[in-house]
Amino acid sequence: MFAAAAAPAGEGMVASTARAFGFNTSLFVSQVISFLIVAFLLHRFAYKPILKVLEARRQEIAQSLANAEQIKRQLAETEASRLKVMSDANAQANKLIEEARAAAAKVQEVETQKAIAAAEGIIAKAREAAALDHQRMLQDLRKEVGQLVVRTTAQVAGKILTMDDQKRLVEEANKQLAA
Repeated sequence: MFAAAAAPAGEGMVASTARAFGFNTSLFVSQVISFLIVAFLLHRFAYKPILKVLEARRQEIAQSLANAEQIKRQLAETEASRLKVMSDANAQANKLIEEARAAAAKVQEVETQKAIAAAEGIIAKAREAAALDHQRMLQDLRKEVGQLVVRTTAQVAGKILTMDDQKRLVEEANKQLAA
């Protein structure tokens, strides 16, 4: 209030306040221009590249998640296929056992024992073949999962993995699949 009373008659209240606080118009304009230049440079050379890198990482993670879902689907399909093979083998084995029992009623006791033994051998072989096929499918799946984990980890981490790192990641992935 005292500053306004002390100001010359033609000068406004804003100008007198600016003068009282030491406001310098040319210095203010130069600082605004400097700020705008720095803001532009930061936006162009720092902010945009960082956003591009973040977007690329987001896409890589989304791709990795999609690959993981695809592997889960393949594993479920493999398991369904294995169960179907086992079911078919059991049905076929049961059918053979029933045929052997029907023939055993018509044939002597010795022939009956031979037919049952043959049917049980077929069942054992079918189960062994199904188990071997299941093991082979699991090994193939573990290998694919291990390779996918190594590729995904290398992409997400953004570095080249050593052979030791790759072996370790494959072993960890196989342990998780086995659990």
